[in-house]
Amino acid sequence: MPRPPRAPTLKPRVLIRVPRCRHGYGRDTGSRWNSRVPPRTAWRPGFCRPTAPDSGSGRQPPQPYCSLRHGQWAGTVHSPPSVDEGWLYPATVIDIASRRVVGWATADHLRTDLVADALTNACRQHRPINPVISHSDRGCQYTSQQLASLADQLGVRLSVGRTGQCWDNALAESFFPSIKREVLHTTAWPSRATAHTAIFDFIEGWYNVHRLHSSLGHRSPAEYETALAA
Repeated sequence: MPRPPRAPTLKPRVLIRVPRCRHGYGRDTGSRWNSRVPPRTAWRPGFCRPTAPDSGSGRQPPQPYCSLRHGQWAGTVHSPPSVDEGWLYPATVIDIASRRVVGWATADHLRTDLVADALTNACRQHRPINPVISHSDRGCQYTSQQLASLADQLGVRLSVGRTGQCWDNALAESFFPSIKREVLHTTAWPSRATAHTAIFDFIEGWYNVHRLHSSLGHRSPAEYETALAA
């Protein structure tokens, strides 16, 4: 005799997270945004070329994760949302211990200035007392001499992932599926300014203060930092 179908079970984070949804974030919007994702560009020989770091950029190998606030950051730049005016690339810097987005920036280009602005904003807003290790992938922006010079001025040590190991920077990359699913891919943005404002509202009004993380014991970055300082 066949078994009756089992009732679906919810993960603990879902049970905790649903009553605390604010501003429309944290809801299941997958059915709306999946249909808007453009098809992947077909690969062809010569379409993608590997990048090489600038000579003398002084990059460090990947470092073990640190549980101290502002001890290690992780940064990345990601593909842009659909904006009628053109491209808008977001770059972020995330505190590895608290998962807070400590710095971010947007631009209509992928030059090193974009990731430099995100790192500069992180240092200006949080002013870490102790030296910080900023980890990233091996993108040409993060291995440039321009960013290395800026990091020296800010007192930040740069670290990059191992060659061919994409999961070395998975923590930084994991932020973007959330903001894409809950904000960026829910609508077409008429201008870069409106998309920038939506990113600001999501990060500063929701993600840093209300978004729960299972790695933090189902607490938000703000709650975790408060408990850490107690």
